[in-house]
Amino acid sequence: MKFIIVTGMSGAGKTTVLKFLEDINYFCADNIPPMLLLKFAELFEQSNEIDKIALGVDIRGGKMFKDLFEGLKQLTDSGFEYEILFLDASDRTLINRFKETRRSHPLSKNGSIEDGIKMEREILKDVKKRADYIIDTSKTLTKELKEQINNIFLLNGNYEGLIITVCSFGFKYGIPADADLVFDVRFLPNPYYLPELKDFTGNDKPVYDYVMSFEESRIFIDKLMDMLEFLIPQYVKEGKTRLVISIGCTGGRHRSVTIANALFERISLKRKNVTLKHLEIGEGGRTRR
Repeated sequence: MKFIIVTGMSGAGKTTVLKFLEDINYFCADNIPPMLLLKFAELFEQSNEIDKIALGVDIRGGKMFKDLFEGLKQLTDSGFEYEILFLDASDRTLINRFKETRRSHPLSKNGSIEDGIKMEREILKDVKKRADYIIDTSKTLTKELKEQINNIFLLNGNYEGLIITVCSFGFKYGIPADADLVFDVRFLPNPYYLPELKDFTGNDKPVYDYVMSFEESRIFIDKLMDMLEFLIPQYVKEGKTRLVISIGCTGGRHRSVTIANALFERISLKRKNVTLKHLEIGEGGRTRR
């Protein structure tokens, strides 16, 4: 029997995750008193129809939530295996979500949302340490979150705990606000000044081949990969859940797009949960050409 306990910060997406789990044939129930976990496990163990269960447990249970560790101990003592999925998000993200939905935080009925979040983090710190999976939803799109859940619980993929985004951008429009690592590739020859390449982008083969024809481009990719292969495990070790690698050139259409594409291809060969984004081109671009 597959038994998942879904918990985490209020507003981090537990209800959404339970819906995703339900879509992949988990029996889901939310806001379960911790002392009933063993009862649920025993009930479903006797069932021949349900073998995948996901139960939501969080501080909405009030004083009953303090019984969570006792409930988990009862499961272990009775021989039931379980996994804990912990949903988290930054304080700023949580505050914005509560304001957008005009909901009050469960622990701040008569106080500020920020105070409630602070109290909740303190209550949940030991639970987070026990978690098998921690997903930070601060900058995660609903589609990306669903892919993560499916990868872990449907496809039995390796959980790496880190979502990597490779992003191209143009310095003339500003460095992306969410960038963690920024690399400037304006030292490379610029296809913009070649009439036959000017109107193409790094997504087009003529531009890609031109930029990658230079030894400097290939050396840069190799050295950048060497650094990332060192850095990424260190970020994972420290609990970082998102890494945005931003590659910039002047306009964000030629060199940065080419290098971002090449870097994405290299990283994807070794890791899952890697996405690619071009800020200055395409439907979602910051500029229109």
